[in-house]
Amino acid sequence: ASNAKVGRVLEDCIEEAQVVEGCEKTVGNLLYYMATKFPTNANRHRKVLAQYVAQGKITRNEQLDGAHNFLKKVGSGELDIPTLEESAGVGVVVTAEDIQQCTAEVVLEHKDEAMQERYLFNPGPLLGKLRSKLKWADGKLIKQELDRQIRELIGPKTEEDEKLAQAPKKTKSKRERPAENESKEVTEVPTAKNPYAHFPNPEENNYVHTEVHLSWGEVMHIANTREELDAHLKRTGGRIQTRFPPEPNGYLHIGHAKACFVDFGMAEDRGGVCYLRFDDTNPEAEKLEFIDHIQDIVGWLGWKPWKVTYSSDYFEQLHAFAVQLIKKDKAYVCHQKAEEIKMYRERKQGSPWRDRPIEDSLKLFEDMRRGMVCEGDATLRLKMDPRNENFNMFDLIAYRVKFAPHPHIGDKWCIYPSYDYTHCIVDALEDITHSLCTLEFETRRASYYWLLDAIAVYKPYVWEYARLNITHNVLSKRKLQALVKEGYVDGWDDPRLLTLAGLRRRGVRPQAINNFCAELGVTRNDNMVHLHRLEHHVRADLNECAQRAMAVLDPVKIVLENFPDGAVVEVVARRMPGDSGVTYTLPFSKTLYIESTDIREEDSKGYYGLAPGKSVMLRYAFMITCTSIAKDRSGKIVEAICSYNPEKPPKPPKGVIHWVAEPSPGRKPRTFDAHLYEPLFSTEVPGEKGDWIEDLNPDSRRIVQGCMTNDPLMTSNEMARGVNFQFERVGYFFMDEYSKDDSLVMNRVVTLRESREVKGIKTQ
Repeated sequence: ASNAKVGRVLEDCIEEAQVVEGCEKTVGNLLYYMATKFPTNANRHRKVLAQYVAQGKITRNEQLDGAHNFLKKVGSGELDIPTLEESAGVGVVVTAEDIQQCTAEVVLEHKDEAMQERYLFNPGPLLGKLRSKLKWADGKLIKQELDRQIRELIGPKTEEDEKLAQAPKKTKSKRERPAENESKEVTEVPTAKNPYAHFPNPEENNYVHTEVHLSWGEVMHIANTREELDAHLKRTGGRIQTRFPPEPNGYLHIGHAKACFVDFGMAEDRGGVCYLRFDDTNPEAEKLEFIDHIQDIVGWLGWKPWKVTYSSDYFEQLHAFAVQLIKKDKAYVCHQKAEEIKMYRERKQGSPWRDRPIEDSLKLFEDMRRGMVCEGDATLRLKMDPRNENFNMFDLIAYRVKFAPHPHIGDKWCIYPSYDYTHCIVDALEDITHSLCTLEFETRRASYYWLLDAIAVYKPYVWEYARLNITHNVLSKRKLQALVKEGYVDGWDDPRLLTLAGLRRRGVRPQAINNFCAELGVTRNDNMVHLHRLEHHVRADLNECAQRAMAVLDPVKIVLENFPDGAVVEVVARRMPGDSGVTYTLPFSKTLYIESTDIREEDSKGYYGLAPGKSVMLRYAFMITCTSIAKDRSGKIVEAICSYNPEKPPKPPKGVIHWVAEPSPGRKPRTFDAHLYEPLFSTEVPGEKGDWIEDLNPDSRRIVQGCMTNDPLMTSNEMARGVNFQFERVGYFFMDEYSKDDSLVMNRVVTLRESREVKGIKTQ
C-alpha cells in the first residue's frame, strides 16, 4: 500500500480474515477496500467483517459500504449479527430474472422520453434508480440489461439519428458586460479555503483516529461509546468547544498567535466557544506576571475567551482520578530517581516498584500528599507499557512532590500533577470537542487516549498542526529565556524578538499577525517560513492605516537665499494618499532640512536628488535649486544654499523629496532617536551549523540620533502614543513605549519596500 497507515491496517485485516498464507485477488481487493473505508470507532467488530469477506459471504464493495454504514452507528457497542447481515446484503441473491423485470418497469416509466430523444436519450438517471432498487445486484449486469432493453425499445439507428448525432452542440453564449450605468449584483468571491473545514463535527466523535499498539501484541481501539458521546453532547448542546492552553512560564511569541488563530478562530468560525486555560502544573516556573501578560496579549490579538480557567482549578478531581488509577492497578508509587528512570527507559525495562501492592501505593501516595515524603524520593507513575516503541507509553510520571507555593492557589498542595497527566483529563472535564496542538505532541496521542480510557471519561478529538518556525529567529521558549536572562536583548518585549510583546512594542498591529496566520492556514506541513512573509502582511496592513508624516533621519541643512528673513508660511500635506480629504499643515521657512541621501556634490544619470545647479520639488511645497554646498573636514555635505520658486513651474523636476523646516526663525524642529531594526540572527536557521548564540546579528539594531520632524501628531509623546506613522520615503515607524517626555524614540516597524535580497529569495 502506498500509504503506510493503510498498509498497517491492511495487514491487520489480512490477519483477522485468516488469509495470511494468501487469497484470491477479489478477496484481497475487498480487504484493501475495508482497510481504507472501515469506521475506526467499530474496530472491535472488524474481524467479523473480514471473515465474511474471506468466506465469500461478502463479494462486492457495495456490500462493504452497507456494512460500514451500519457499523459506524454501532461503534464499539454490541453487534447484532442479523442486522449486520441485512445491512450488507449477506445471503441476498439477485437473479437475472429479477434484474430483467425491474429494468423493464423502470424503462416503461421513461418510454415516451426515450422514444422521443432516441439515441440522444441519457440513461444515467435510470441506471441510478435501478442501482437503488437492486441494491445487491451486480452493477455491470444492471447496465448491460438496461442498454439491451433501451436498444430494443428505440430500434436500430436511422439516418436522422446519425445527423442529430453529428450536429454541433449548442454552446453557452458569453454574457455581455453590463453598461456602466446598469445596476449589477456584486457577489463576494472567497479568497481562500476555510482552514477549519476539514475538522469533524462534535456529533461525529465516536470513532477511533488513533490506535494504541501495545508491546505484547494487543491493539487498543479507543473511542467514545455512544453513551459517553451522547452525555457530552447533552452537556455542551452540541457546540464546538476548544481551548488555548499556554503554560504561564514566559511571554507569548508569534507561534502562540498561530495557536490562538487555530483554537479561537475555529470556535468563532463554527459558532462555538474557546477557553483560555492556564496549564499551571509547575509552580517553580510560573509567575503572576506571565498570567497577566497572557490575558492582556490574547485580548490585544482580538480574541475573547468564553471562560478563563486554570488546570489548578481541577486539582481535587485530578487527585481523585489518581487514587482511582491506583485502585485499578494502573498507577503505582515509584522511588526511582530521574537518572534511573532515564536509564530504564533506554533499556525498555520496567521500574522495580511497578508491581508493588496496591495498598502500599495508596498509603505512600497519601503520604506524598500530606508532605511526609521529600522532593525526589517518590513519584506516582502510570502503569502503561515500558517496552513500547513509543517512549510516551513508558510509565509516565503522573505526580511529583514539590514544596513550592503556587501563583494561583497558594500552598494548598505539595504534590503537583505532570503536564501529560493533567492536559488530557482537563480537556475531558471541560468537554473540549477539538484538542488542537502542534506536531511535536503527535507521539503523545497514545498516552493521551490510554489515560482517558483508563479512567473511563469522554475523549476529545485530537489533531496536530505544523509548528511555526520563522527564518532569522528562534521561537523556542528555552532559547528566548536565554536571550532575555543573559542580556542579549533588552527583555521579553525587545522589538527585535518575535514575542508578541516585542512585536506590539515595535508597532506591529494584531490585524497583520492574524492575517499572516490565516495565510499559513492549519496544515501539517512542517517547514520554515521566511521572515519576509510576515513583513509582507505588516507592510500591507500599515499601508492602509498608517498616518503619513515627514521626518528626516540624517539631516542636511538647507538655506533658501531668496526666502524672506523671519517669514514662515504654512503648506498643506495629506495624511493618507488619494482623496481621503484628511490633511494637516506644516511650517515652511528659510531654513529647512533634507535627507543626506538626497543631496550630492555631482549629478549623475538616474539620480533625482539635489546637486549644485539641479532642482527638485519639495513634497507638498515648492521647487528649489541648489546653488552651492558646504562640507565638513571628512568631506560630508553639511549645508547647501538654494533658491526657491514660489510659483508652480510649467515642467516640474522628476525628483520629489521630503523635508522638515524650522517652525520659527532659529528654532530647530523636534528631534528624536530612530531605532532601525534588522533580523536578530544573521543566518536563516540559527544554530544549524554550530552554536546558535554565535549567529546573533551584531547589527540587529542601529540607533540614529538627531532625527527631525515637525509633524503635529509628534509635538508631544502623548499625541504620538499608539499612532502608526509612515515617514514618507523612509519607512513605517511607531513610538517606543519607553520614550521619555524629554526624548522621543521611534521604532522602525518595517521598511517601505522589500529589499532586493528578499525579492531575490521570492523569485528563486
